[in-house]
Amino acid sequence: MRIDARYCSLCNPLFNMAELPLSTEPLPPSVYLTEPLPDLAAWKRYFLETEIPVMVETSRALEELREKEDDVDAGMLAAIVERDPLMMVKVLALVAGRRRNTESTGTETIVSSLVMMGVSPFFRHFGPQPTVEDHLRAQPEALLGVQKLIKRSERAAHFATGFAVHRLDTDVEVIRQAAFLHDFTEILMWCHAPTMQLEINAMQKSNSTLRTSNLQRFVFHIDLNDLRQELMKHWNLPELLIRISDGKHADHPIVRNVVLAVRLARHTENGWDNAALPDDIEDISQLLNASARVTRGFVYKIDQARE
Repeated sequence: MRIDARYCSLCNPLFNMAELPLSTEPLPPSVYLTEPLPDLAAWKRYFLETEIPVMVETSRALEELREKEDDVDAGMLAAIVERDPLMMVKVLALVAGRRRNTESTGTETIVSSLVMMGVSPFFRHFGPQPTVEDHLRAQPEALLGVQKLIKRSERAAHFATGFAVHRLDTDVEVIRQAAFLHDFTEILMWCHAPTMQLEINAMQKSNSTLRTSNLQRFVFHIDLNDLRQELMKHWNLPELLIRISDGKHADHPIVRNVVLAVRLARHTENGWDNAALPDDIEDISQLLNASARVTRGFVYKIDQARE
């Protein structure tokens, strides 16, 4: 697939968009996948070779900071990047690509990544970013799906932070990042395979007992958790972040912290009457070493504090 460089901020973290001008030409029609690729390797290759757009709020905010670059610091950039899981992935991947193999990657955060990179190199590398809204301009239902998923990811990150603080965990920030990034491959599917993602949604609406992971395997022929791990490893993201993000090791408390936060955010996305919620509360109470009654009140309090 040939991608016009004027519109690309490639998934490949080393792609350089520095100094590319903003174009006033009409955007070319977006191209979407309508059939599943054959296997995990094909999906991985596809997302390494195609672009990752970001939310329009992220793109605009970064351009506003670009105009006053001399007054910008890493914290100001982080405040924007940390609201967008796709931009987070791009930043972490870029820094990882510049890191020497001998350098530790255990506790890297967005702020430390931006400090390591520097403000001017950030703007030189990341030119004006293509947006999800432009890419999905012909798929308004898919755009709504992305927006809802990012909102859910924010709630998952909030729950994960609350659990980690309660457990006095020393890696709170990385746990928060892992929960926020957990579903970034699903966001990519909304962007690049919207009709298939809408098919999954339709099946869930017709039968709420169907598990999301099973439907994803049925439609995409892969487990999106496996795709997430493959991409994160290819980009050489921080080791601790990769390890925490691997739900197949949910027996470890720090991984379970993320898994349960993501699960709770998913099951309470449309309210607190989901049939799976009692099991979630029971599992979270074991993680927090608290009673189910106390845990239920605690998670309500975390959610209310977010608002």
